[in-house]
Amino acid sequence: MGQTHGTADREVTLKNIQKLYRKFTYECPSGNLHLHEFKRIFGVNSSSSEEESAYMDNLFRSFDTNKDGKIDFMEYVAGVHMILRGKLEDKLRWSFKIYDGDGNGCLEREEVKNILHIIYTIKSHNDDNGTDTVDDICDRIFKLLDKNDDSEISLEEFIEGAEKDPWLMDQLQLDIRPRDWFIEKQEKIT
Repeated sequence: MGQTHGTADREVTLKNIQKLYRKFTYECPSGNLHLHEFKRIFGVNSSSSEEESAYMDNLFRSFDTNKDGKIDFMEYVAGVHMILRGKLEDKLRWSFKIYDGDGNGCLEREEVKNILHIIYTIKSHNDDNGTDTVDDICDRIFKLLDKNDDSEISLEEFIEGAEKDPWLMDQLQLDIRPRDWFIEKQEKIT
């Protein structure tokens, strides 16, 4: 997911949190951020691509840790902090949540293919150099990660495999630069 700390390593400071809070309370006076508001804040609207909208759906779901269909300020700050400053294992756990569409704690082939399709469609707007198909990539991921051949990838298999194989790390981290994208969007709205 391109979660390296490349350009100016930014921290979520008290000042940043105060800005986030002001923006959050302005956008969500109820104290809860719903999916349509979340999308609006990040510039995803009816003219956005289906893939961008689907990515935001998954991102929203990953922030909504108590699964109540809305994001409160604490969930928002925790998600922002993880994207900007989280440790590698935390980011991999978060990536796993994005892939795990049904939230059952393991990844099935269709879940992985769905996210890969979204990612590669978004990436193709910027780069047409990819030659592997989503099916090829999904097959390779399962071959490398599904150690017990049960056609599912557990969180442990996911983290262990990503930490050992650079290609897997690149694929599993949803390499569409959400950290950089998030910072860019936050700078526009704060």
